[in-house]
Amino acid sequence: MYLGPEGGKALANVFCNFITLTSLNLWNNDLGSEGGKALAGALYKNTTPTSLNLEKNYLGSEGGKALADALCENSALTSLNLENNYLGSEGGKALADALCENSALTSLNLRENKIGTKGGKALAGALYKNTTLTSLNLENNYLRSEVGKAIADALCKNSALTSLNLRNDHLESEGGKALADALCKNSTLTSLDLRNNFLESEVGIVLADALCKNSTLTSLDLGLNNLGSEGGKAIADALCKNSSLISLNIDLNDLGSEEREALMHWFARTPR
Repeated sequence: MYLGPEGGKALANVFCNFITLTSLNLWNNDLGSEGGKALAGALYKNTTPTSLNLEKNYLGSEGGKALADALCENSALTSLNLENNYLGSEGGKALADALCENSALTSLNLRENKIGTKGGKALAGALYKNTTLTSLNLENNYLRSEVGKAIADALCKNSALTSLNLRNDHLESEGGKALADALCKNSTLTSLDLRNNFLESEVGIVLADALCKNSTLTSLDLGLNNLGSEGGKAIADALCKNSSLISLNIDLNDLGSEEREALMHWFARTPR
């Protein structure tokens, strides 16, 4: 049974005065934009909750914009899950604006929201100004290489983000190379997911160079790309010089037997 928009509005009225509540999970309740806007309104009045899960509620761009406006005023919420809500580029841009003003949020999940290039570029721009967000999930938003490069530029300046998920975002080699270059300058990111982004062998070579210089990244997912033997060999060689990485996923990359063997040796001797 779903709450629906009307149930969402009723809950929002109660939520305004429920000052002992610190975490609210409303996953898959078909709240719609009206229910989302009502809950956003409640966030102006109730400043106790620190965690809000609104995954899969069809909030749309209007619901996303209402929540973004609330984030500009709310200074308590630290974790917000908006996965799978059809926020679109407009919702993404509104949330980017909010991140420029909000100084409390540390975790934001925007997975599967059709944010696209315009919304993605806006969010990349927000990373220059925001100094509190540590985890950002942008998986499956069709960002493309242009956004990959914009995020890479932001990572050269941002010193707060520790976890970034860009899985299945069509970044392609240009976006991948830019992110690899950013790892040479960034000293805070510990987890990066680039799975299924059409990354070719040249990305593996640039990433290998980055791994020789970066000393903070501990987890890297490069699975389901097209790194091939050349890219795989470069990464395998770089692992001998890297002292921080403890988790690496490089499956489904058409590696040769030599590269697979070298990687197996690294996996065998790397503590987990």
